[in-house]
Amino acid sequence: MTRIAFGSDHAGYELKQHLIARLADAGHEIIDCGTDSTDSVDYPEFCAAAARQVRDGHADVGIVMGGSGQGEQLAANKVRGARAALCNCLYTARMAREHNDANVLSIGARVVGLGLAEEIVDLFLSTEFEGGRHARRVDQLTALEAEF
Repeated sequence: MTRIAFGSDHAGYELKQHLIARLADAGHEIIDCGTDSTDSVDYPEFCAAAARQVRDGHADVGIVMGGSGQGEQLAANKVRGARAALCNCLYTARMAREHNDANVLSIGARVVGLGLAEEIVDLFLSTEFEGGRHARRVDQLTALEAEF
C-alpha cells in the first residue's frame, strides 16, 4: 500500500477523481488535497498542499494534475523537499523515478487520455530509484534547494 496525496485544478479534477477511485480500489491510501469540482480555481494551493503531504511524511508520493501539468509541477516544486516531474509519457515517468527519485508526479489531463494516465501512474508507483551516480545528482539538487 502506498500513501498518495492528490492535488489538481479544475482541468485535472475529473482525471484526479478517476485515479483516486482506481487507486483506492487497489488498496492505496488516498489524501485528497482538492480541488473538489470543475469550477475554475487557481492550482498552486492544491498542488503545493499535495507536495507538503509528501514533504511532511504523510504521503509517500504526490500526484498533481491540471490542463498541461506544467504549472502544477512548478507549484509542487516550490515546496522544499518535493521533486515533481511532469510525465505525459511512459519514458519520462520511468526516468523521473529511476534517475531523479521524483516524489511528485504531474500529469496533463488535457494531454493524455485515461488509459495512458493509468499506465503512467502505475509505472511511476512501481519504479524504484536506481541510486548510484543518480543519488549524487539528487544530493546536488537538495543542496541547491538548501541555498534558498
